[in-house]
Amino acid sequence: MSNTFPDTLLRTAETEARPRSWLRMSLMLIMVGLLAAFLIGFHAVKAAMLQKITEKIQNEQPTVATMKAVLQPWQASLPAVGSLRAFNGADIAPEIGGVIDAVNFVSGQTVQAGSILVHLRLNDDSAKLAELQATAELDAITLQRDQRQLAAKGVARSVVDTDIANLKVARAQLAAQQAVINEKTIRAPFAGRLGVRQIDLGQYVAAGTTLVTLQALDPMLVDFYLPQQALDEIKPGGKVTVTVDAYPGKEFTGIIAAVNSKVDSSSRMLQVRATIANPNAALLPGMFANVSVDAGKPQMLVTIPQTAVAYHPYGSLVYVIEDKAGANGRAQKKAFQHFVTTGAARGDQVSILKGLQSDEQVVTAGQMKLHDGAAIKIDNSVSMPDAATAAPRDQ
Repeated sequence: MSNTFPDTLLRTAETEARPRSWLRMSLMLIMVGLLAAFLIGFHAVKAAMLQKITEKIQNEQPTVATMKAVLQPWQASLPAVGSLRAFNGADIAPEIGGVIDAVNFVSGQTVQAGSILVHLRLNDDSAKLAELQATAELDAITLQRDQRQLAAKGVARSVVDTDIANLKVARAQLAAQQAVINEKTIRAPFAGRLGVRQIDLGQYVAAGTTLVTLQALDPMLVDFYLPQQALDEIKPGGKVTVTVDAYPGKEFTGIIAAVNSKVDSSSRMLQVRATIANPNAALLPGMFANVSVDAGKPQMLVTIPQTAVAYHPYGSLVYVIEDKAGANGRAQKKAFQHFVTTGAARGDQVSILKGLQSDEQVVTAGQMKLHDGAAIKIDNSVSMPDAATAAPRDQ
């Protein structure tokens, strides 16, 4: 009897615990199912949204700018750097020393050839000149008198010969003294513009001291160097174009005046000199110059803006616009990749040697949004630069 009661209680407890465990398991299964359903639904909604966004992006047509390829004359050129110099230029300096007695110019003045610039003090030079002149005159009178005596057999021939020699010496000394006086008057050797005055009134200057610089500014010369391989392409009379940093975007044209008669053995470069008209004195000696030399004859080439070309390691390409039928059967403008061979560039333009025909429409802006065969919209309200000579955009 004592063992039966505990066994009965144990079976009763087990019977009551079994429904509670099944209830917990059922609740857990329901929660897992709800969570799985939520995750599946979330991923389904996300996939649907992504699909709609992708379809919207694919259906949107990127907007690009376009321009037609143009067939135009193209002049090959050789680039170089050079330095400007005056057609005539000199540092005016005295040949002898002296004190500045008069200054007859102002800085920056334009003078004519032969204009007196500076007087040096003569001191006793004029007196010496008068003394020598008197001696020469006396020697001339003595010679005339002795010649008459010689004709009358009154003197020997040697006396007349001595008189002739004395007169020559006196005249030579007179000419030398006159040259000294002339050297103390400094004149402009040619017409041009003076620079900044380097001396003051009353200052003593030694021989060779620079008083002022004089430059003939029209025309100007530009000296530059080209590789010896260019010898066959450049001739006197050829056209050159010069630009300087002082005038951005402005070009100065000139012609080749001379080609050096030898090649520099150390650099294998050939010196070339060109003349440039400079009526307004805009160019000054010593300026650094970028030079472009026309080489050969002009040829007709297809040109497009440089912004139209996409350069890649595997080749250069452009997007060409073509009319193609769309999914609805209507004509659409689409962009197709064309690989091209580019030539030389000038300004904003680049020449195309192969892969593009004249009048074909190419994309000049917006290529990053394109792929081969992409449908596009064209908006040319803002044109891309296409000048043969590039100019700064901020000017």
